[in-house]
Amino acid sequence: MNKTGRNDLCPCGSGKKYKNCCMIKDQALKQNQTKRYYRQNIILKTPEEIEGIRKAGRLVVETLDLVESKIRPGITTDYINNIVHEHTIKNNAIPAPLNYKGFPKSVCTSVNSVICHGIPGSYILKDGDIVNVDITSILNGYYADASKTFFVGTPSKQAAKIVSVAKECLKRGLLMVKPGNTLGDIGWAIQSFAESNGCSVVRDFVGHGVGLEFHEPPQVAHTGRRGHGLPLVENMVFTIEPMINLGRASLRILEDGWTAVTIDGSLSAQFEQTIVVTKNGYESLTPFPLE
Repeated sequence: MNKTGRNDLCPCGSGKKYKNCCMIKDQALKQNQTKRYYRQNIILKTPEEIEGIRKAGRLVVETLDLVESKIRPGITTDYINNIVHEHTIKNNAIPAPLNYKGFPKSVCTSVNSVICHGIPGSYILKDGDIVNVDITSILNGYYADASKTFFVGTPSKQAAKIVSVAKECLKRGLLMVKPGNTLGDIGWAIQSFAESNGCSVVRDFVGHGVGLEFHEPPQVAHTGRRGHGLPLVENMVFTIEPMINLGRASLRILEDGWTAVTIDGSLSAQFEQTIVVTKNGYESLTPFPLE
């Protein structure tokens, strides 16, 4: 394609020279596009997009709260799926997991030694189980993603420990988020805390950019070296979602092609929020307490 010169006729058909017509507008558009894209094809979100993700995030947290109110021994994981699906549809949103690359349900429910991507079904929750519920909703075209691990009835000491460590890992990862820090700082904070408590961090699954699509760049590892990796900049939107095992970090995928379980049968827990990097730190777009 030939490039329009300053003194050429403007392509818009006005009859004016390009420099006296659309050149300034085109240059401004190009500059805005350059500002919008960071390294590795990361899309920096506009204020309007952040507000759209924030609204989707409110629905995700509301749905998690609804699920939490229903968690008890005797219900099936498919019952949790029905709660999430119906509440999402009722609020004019779409459950992002449903039919995503063939995933058959509207939510992931990961029980005990299941690390992630558990498929809801006929499993009946028992007293002492832990279950992670991972919800992603699409509202008006915007995606928000969050998860929590819940106790079913009275937890064992091991269950209480892994849930507490996983929750604190997310909290410490979030505290690393501010312009000028790096993705490595996030991973370092999570890894150092988990391992100092005798737990391990899953390497095979990571956080990710989100907002305009379900999964966007960058990948957000939950292990890392302080000061290494991609620097954070304002208006990046991504998830932090450490998966923490009580035993080894190794995993295997079940025959369904989705369910990831710990290789040694140890308990696994996860907490996740969608965040935006702000001028001085971060804002959670799916906020819930981490105390």
